[in-house]
Amino acid sequence: MTSTGTGDRPRRIDVGSFPAERRLVVAAQRAGRRMAAMHCLVELDVTTARELLAASHRPVSLTAFVAASVARVAAAHPHVHAYRDWRGRLVRHHHVDVGTMVEVDTAQGPFALPHVLRDADVRDVPDLTAELRAVKADPTVTGPGRILDRYGSTLTRLPGLLPAMYALLARSVRLRQTTGTVAVTAIGMFGAGGGFGIASPSLFPLQVVVGGLTEQPRVVDGRVGVREVLDLTVTFDHNVTDGAPAARFVADLRRVVETAEVLRSSDDADDGGGLGSDGRG
Repeated sequence: MTSTGTGDRPRRIDVGSFPAERRLVVAAQRAGRRMAAMHCLVELDVTTARELLAASHRPVSLTAFVAASVARVAAAHPHVHAYRDWRGRLVRHHHVDVGTMVEVDTAQGPFALPHVLRDADVRDVPDLTAELRAVKADPTVTGPGRILDRYGSTLTRLPGLLPAMYALLARSVRLRQTTGTVAVTAIGMFGAGGGFGIASPSLFPLQVVVGGLTEQPRVVDGRVGVREVLDLTVTFDHNVTDGAPAARFVADLRRVVETAEVLRSSDDADDGGGLGSDGRG
């Protein structure tokens, strides 16, 4: 379709079909519309973590580090990633599977493919990094990737199929095992400078968005110095989590990230400094 603009300049307008992959995203967001989102914006000093990441002899990524940190703290605070099933019962997981996104190439262009890092609370950062890179290299190694590759066109063309599928995922305890218990999404890697991202509605009662990374002045041991600061947005479902337990979760997450606990030796990590739980008064 073409039209004439200012000074007889031809203006082109393309009209085409909506990408099948985006239909999956739309359906997922609709499924999360009942979530009462409560956002917490935090700045974390990741200077120590970045130094350890750079010194690692095995490939490690910042996204995997944050995912491992979130998983470890979520395991100690099971209430913050609880949800209600179709009977209205409260479901708590005592393991943590992290749902994340891996950008892969498709015929329609880059697409954020969902992937679940199983038992992320007991795995190390290099292991999680290797898994994320394997998915990016071959999307069919992940469950959603195989489904999209084999049945993507069918899922997106049949009216009502995707909404029904996500409605089941939202309320079925067994099916929710396929989606993960918390979500970690990184958007800071695609741009320079600081900034916070706000998670869109989803099935996850706990979502963490990794934002920008900047250098800022901070007081450390009574002296002002330049530190690397990571912007993080933590989103809770207020239907199941109140402000006090949410604040305790964020406080523990800050400590685990800023001390780079998951990057240290397994013995030190197991000591963990005594993570709290939602049972505290």
